[in-house]
Amino acid sequence: MELRHLQCFLAVAEELHFTRAAERLHIEQSPLSRAIRELEEELGVQLFVRTTRSTRLTRAGQLFLKHVPSIFAAVERARDSVQAVANGFHDQLRIVLSDCCARSRLPALLALWREEDPEVEVRLFEAPLSQQIRGLHDGLYDVGFSLANEVGDGIIVHPLWSEPLVVAVPPRHPLLAYRLIPPEELLRYPLVLFDPQACEGHARLVDRLLRRLDQEPLVADRVSSLDLMMTLVSAGLALGLTGASQIFASRESGVVARPLAGQVPMVTTYLLHLDAEPSETLARFIERASAIDSQACVEPFFDSRSDVEEDVEL
Repeated sequence: MELRHLQCFLAVAEELHFTRAAERLHIEQSPLSRAIRELEEELGVQLFVRTTRSTRLTRAGQLFLKHVPSIFAAVERARDSVQAVANGFHDQLRIVLSDCCARSRLPALLALWREEDPEVEVRLFEAPLSQQIRGLHDGLYDVGFSLANEVGDGIIVHPLWSEPLVVAVPPRHPLLAYRLIPPEELLRYPLVLFDPQACEGHARLVDRLLRRLDQEPLVADRVSSLDLMMTLVSAGLALGLTGASQIFASRESGVVARPLAGQVPMVTTYLLHLDAEPSETLARFIERASAIDSQACVEPFFDSRSDVEEDVEL
């Protein structure tokens, strides 16, 4: 069995169409069909049922498909490890980020890591939460950061940093008259929210807040990046909802982080890893991540701590 057999199988299994799979692999259809035939002969099972109208996986094909991504992940890990050694590192840590999280604290964490563990190579990835979880299970990533703690079985979740959800307000906006913005006032203005596919954890958090209100919000746009959200807010096109430290990290001109009145949802960053004994490298990383001070990242954003302490838990 060769990797090309698995590549051909995966393309056909995902496309369920030999012509489209061949186009995706940039090969002719005949060598694709031959590769599938060779793979079936080696496995001793039929992987696809193919008719003039459709192609579908057999039960054996469905089972085989569950294992193929982990095979590619193992190959990728081996390639990365060899490359890391070639570059002079002794180990590697693969970190995946979801929900635009950890942005304000990650530079401090990585700077500390580089200072204390310079022989460990760090690689960063971004992926939606569903891909992050799948990648952790498949061994593609060692550790992840997300704003969601509902991640299913087999994943350990460590709460790291919490801060209140605040409103990103553009310059000279009427809501700047409030020290604490009543949540119902948000409904008077367009909102820019994170896309639930790209930023699932953050979208869940904001959705819970908006569901408490009596009417549907006016959603101006849904975005997949913090930079785009802050750009729209800075231009005065909409209000944003996110953690105060994220607003500070964006450094978009003029955007103000205003606390919400009443019961304020907390934006919590979670560290995720497989439910297994962590390696020494991963254990050290978790310890250092837990030591990063979250309080220091929040305090500078409010005009007066004494004005908000009664309503906002920091």
